[in-house]
Amino acid sequence: MSATKPHRLVPADSRIEKLERHVQALMQELHQARYEQRRDALTDALTGLGNRQALVNSFIEAQDAAAKGAVPPALLLVNLDGFKALKNSAGHAASDQILVTVAMRIRSAVRENDVVTRLGGDEFAVLLPATPQNRATAVGNRILAALEPNIDLGNNSIRCGASVGLRTAEPHHSIEDILQEADLAMEDSKNEGRNKLKVFDPATLHAQLLQRQIVGELREAIRADQLVLYYQPIVELSTGRIEGCEALVRWNHPVHGLIMPDQFIPIAEATGLIAELGRWVLRTAVRQLRRWRDHPVTAQQDFSMRINASAADLQSLEFVDAVSAALAEEHLAPDSLVLELTESAIIQNNELDRYTLASLHRLGVGLEIDDFGAGYSSMGYLRKLPVDRVKVDRQFVKDLGKDPSQLGFLAAIQHVIHSCGLEGVWEGIETAEQAEALRSIGCASGQGYYFGRPLPEAEFTEQLSRLRTWPG
Repeated sequence: MSATKPHRLVPADSRIEKLERHVQALMQELHQARYEQRRDALTDALTGLGNRQALVNSFIEAQDAAAKGAVPPALLLVNLDGFKALKNSAGHAASDQILVTVAMRIRSAVRENDVVTRLGGDEFAVLLPATPQNRATAVGNRILAALEPNIDLGNNSIRCGASVGLRTAEPHHSIEDILQEADLAMEDSKNEGRNKLKVFDPATLHAQLLQRQIVGELREAIRADQLVLYYQPIVELSTGRIEGCEALVRWNHPVHGLIMPDQFIPIAEATGLIAELGRWVLRTAVRQLRRWRDHPVTAQQDFSMRINASAADLQSLEFVDAVSAALAEEHLAPDSLVLELTESAIIQNNELDRYTLASLHRLGVGLEIDDFGAGYSSMGYLRKLPVDRVKVDRQFVKDLGKDPSQLGFLAAIQHVIHSCGLEGVWEGIETAEQAEALRSIGCASGQGYYFGRPLPEAEFTEQLSRLRTWPG
């Protein structure tokens, strides 16, 4: 029988120390995990910058310090110029590389205690604790300078400028308030040519709020039939016969009365409401033409309807379908509608514009360049675009009878239009002498107060019923 090996006892103190070390290690791991979790929750995954929550936390701390007597914080909002188009052309991988490079450059341009964050997409924010406006402006300009050099993408390099808005915090500001006002300043920068720093101006906020109010009221006006169309005749100069009428929108505001289009069309264009407004004009004008065609008194006058189409319409894939549907609903032939397009709307000559114009041309509607000569006046594009008519701007007619050489100049313009295979419509005719002078050089059509001012539907219908030649 062999001897049993004695069991070696471990002192209780040693076991406790080992357990304590184990527990301490677990606590350190847990602490590290929580730290990393908090860090990840405050970090933008792509750039390694802080995220929106990090900005919120830093802003609250800076505002608390300001409440205790420190200088208020400032916020720089940085938005890259033309990044969407760049992303579409360069691809996602390259655009991510651009964002990472931009993040590094912004961080290199700011001070050690400034908080650089990425809010999403191509928008960055820099919180500058306890910083007066002049110092914040200097930091913003350093950021713009840091973004100036090209970014190397391997196969090529690109320049990615930015627009910067600056707002210094007020005691009442929340993070949403200061972000909104910095954003207004940044939009001002973009509107003034980009790659600039703009400081928030309270008047900008007032204008923005006013614009939002007008947009809301205009949207309601479209739904509540507050908009009305006025009609102005386009006349054949040799006979006085009406060959078309232009539909011109007015806003019959319940408080401010009749508002002219130059007061609300630019806002509609700037805010994207122009498409909805344009569809209303299209449907209403085509419906009115159908009524005139069906009315026993006006049915014999076979003239076209002219409406204005915007640059946004040419950029819309649905616009051609909307035109086709409006005509089909009223059982009208496509050539009974003429779309007037400004030079600025068609001169861009991008792929979508060309597609829309070609599709409208194939549909059979008339296409007319409006206000010709007021903008680019390039004769070269007249031969390339699928348009039928040119409406010559009124500035050329107003000097008829004052300058002896003006009629010869207009004859040269008319010759160019005719040589391009187009018809010319001359705007701004106010006297019989102007109408006769234009007719004498071969101008076919005219529009202006001499033939008639824009009138609401009832008054224009009354004129149609009694006039065979214009003016009466």
